[in-house]
Amino acid sequence: MAALVAAWTGHAHAAGEGAKAGSPPIIAAAVAVEADGTKTRFNVTLSKAVTAQVSLMERPDRVIIDLPEVAFHLPQEAGRSREGLIVSYRYGLFAPGRSRVVMELAQPAVVSGMTTAPDATGAATILTIELSRAEREEFRKAALESSAATKEALAPPVAQEVKDARPVIVIDPGHGGIDPGANASSGNVMEKDLVLAFAQRLKKKLEEDGRYRIVMTRDQDVFISLGDRVRAARAAQADLFISIHADSISGGQDVRGLTVYTGSERASDADSARLADRENKADAVAGVETGDMPDDVSDILMELTLRETRGFSHNFASRLVGEFDSVARLNKNPHRQARFQVLRAHDVPSVLVELGYLSSQKDLDLLMSEDWRAKMVSAISVAVDRFFAARFARRGAAAVLP
Repeated sequence: MAALVAAWTGHAHAAGEGAKAGSPPIIAAAVAVEADGTKTRFNVTLSKAVTAQVSLMERPDRVIIDLPEVAFHLPQEAGRSREGLIVSYRYGLFAPGRSRVVMELAQPAVVSGMTTAPDATGAATILTIELSRAEREEFRKAALESSAATKEALAPPVAQEVKDARPVIVIDPGHGGIDPGANASSGNVMEKDLVLAFAQRLKKKLEEDGRYRIVMTRDQDVFISLGDRVRAARAAQADLFISIHADSISGGQDVRGLTVYTGSERASDADSARLADRENKADAVAGVETGDMPDDVSDILMELTLRETRGFSHNFASRLVGEFDSVARLNKNPHRQARFQVLRAHDVPSVLVELGYLSSQKDLDLLMSEDWRAKMVSAISVAVDRFFAARFARRGAAAVLP
């Protein structure tokens, strides 16, 4: 069994040619999960054969299937019910040109087989991943082997080499790809899509007068790890980092309103701590091991820089709340603090904006309103202008308020 595990985990299985540039997209048309005693088979019907790579992860126990970019044409409820060893599974774009399926396991299991075969029509291919129940130590060993073989970091956006004196603002649409974030109760609105659309509109607004250089951590439905979001901000030498999110709470139709968060080692309240903990698990949702986050403060100079940076972050958060007050429904405590991993850059003023609650129909109606979005991006733009005007004034440079 151990030899078979090593053969399948952490190594590419050449099941055929992947998608080539200019070729029709690969489509996943159906998934069937079969449970048979100690074995469970995950069968996905694809429009063509692909190269698949499988790995295992602990805490929680998961099976990761990496594929070329695939368009998943599956029912909305796909992956939500338990079958055999698989509690649930999720799928989506993981990186440009790469898709991923993450299976949550009911108990330790290893990959005991992987095959491809034509479907009954001969027009498509069925990729079958067979899982077999395993002991904890066997699973742990296989997970370590596959982690060593497949671990790789997504490269952050490269900073422009051209000298540009304009302030750099990094806009970070939360979640993306295989990580959908929060969902509306109707199930047809996902946080990742909503915040990307809002971030793109904000980018356009901030670029209107050419005073700022805007960098997006993602501009499509793709997964970006928390560490790479922070690294992207530092690589761009950002002067300001704005992470855009939308929350959801079960049974919380009456809980609504916008909240601005800044980073802190100690949360301002229990709700903020719970939210930060949930957001900090985004990498695990996508089947990524969270390594050391950048910018762990390790010396006195970094500590002093962090204190100054958090002062700037608080200043900008206060300006945001002030501008939002006239155009948005604010949470009862609109400026909060918590230990968000995405706000960890010690030298980049950073805020996380929760636009509202997808679990509140009133908030959801606003979030989907073009008029409300326009007012919100205008409010953020004014806060940004006044934040930089104040900073430039302190430096002795000319500053003109809008």
